[in-house]
Amino acid sequence: MDSYIISTRGIRNGLFSIEPGPTRFLKVPANKNPSLLHQITRTQFIEEVIGKPKAQKCDDVVVFIHGYNVKQSELIARHRTIRTNLGNAGYSGAVLSFDWPAKGTAANYLEDRSDARRVALQLVDDCISMFAALVKTGCKVNLHLLAHSTGGFIIREAFDDADDRNKIAKVNWSVSQICFVAADVAAKDMSDASSNSNSLYRHCVRLTNYYNPYDSVLKLSNVKRVGVAPRTGRVGLPLDAPVKAVGVDCGARFLKTHPVTKPILDSVSHGWYFDDTIFYRDLAYTLAGDIDREVIPTRTRSPVLGLVEG
Repeated sequence: MDSYIISTRGIRNGLFSIEPGPTRFLKVPANKNPSLLHQITRTQFIEEVIGKPKAQKCDDVVVFIHGYNVKQSELIARHRTIRTNLGNAGYSGAVLSFDWPAKGTAANYLEDRSDARRVALQLVDDCISMFAALVKTGCKVNLHLLAHSTGGFIIREAFDDADDRNKIAKVNWSVSQICFVAADVAAKDMSDASSNSNSLYRHCVRLTNYYNPYDSVLKLSNVKRVGVAPRTGRVGLPLDAPVKAVGVDCGARFLKTHPVTKPILDSVSHGWYFDDTIFYRDLAYTLAGDIDREVIPTRTRSPVLGLVEG
């Protein structure tokens, strides 16, 4: 099956590089890594993923935005894993990925963070504005955003920037579900009183934050992250988050599959969600939106919503 990727990586010696570049739309064949040979036009990309706007096609589309320290080969592998496992969990819509130039090494955290701010503008120009234009034509596609780690930061920056663009702001646009997974976003910035996330909340139907208290990548003592505030991917949402936001504590589920009595790699505690069948079942229920967040069968309340085997 072909994979659809929006890439903002630059080109060096005919290959995708680890530096930012212009946005390209890719249709990557099965078992292949992305290359320039897979580039297609924006129009072809839209028509194959969403359908022709005038046809009033109503589909679900999930856009996955990866985090820092991710090579392009790792991104395409995760994209395919998400697509397969979401489909097995009952999701029948399309999955595409927004690929940005993370350096592929943990030591480049701060540089990746800087690049994330830059590519957020491209997410606005070449994804959000594209969707806003489709909404204006009457397209009824349900767009969902799934962000891992720094991907959540990119979405927040992109939504804030979109509200500063008159051409986009004057369109009554919104996405359906935003799902943060191990989000590298300051918990305090997700408050209802914080101006940093006003645009984020204003332009979505629901925001679900999946977090793991045992996430060692997001610990404050991490030398690459000195001085950062507690992250939503580790401590959850603040108590004064808007009512449309919901936090799902995945700590108990993580411990069931990864006992702390055994050595656990940082990367495992940060990305284990994408190998967990219960997470995908919960995510599929969330994207469908057919039942209330309080009664999704993969969750329990004691005293907060938690991801459990159900």
